[in-house]
Amino acid sequence: MNTSAAVYIFLGIFLASGVYSFWKQKLPKSVILLLGLSAAASLTAGFLNL
Repeated sequence: MNTSAAVYIFLGIFLASGVYSFWKQKLPKSVILLLGLSAAASLTAGFLNL
């Protein structure tokens, strides 16, 4: 596993936990959607970089 893949995967997990936190706080859905898309893109980039 190279460094960039680990960074992308860590970032994706961090953003996904932010999605969960924002959902529990009942923040606007557009913010949650944007954060969720960012988390998915980071995780995808990390796994494709493996």
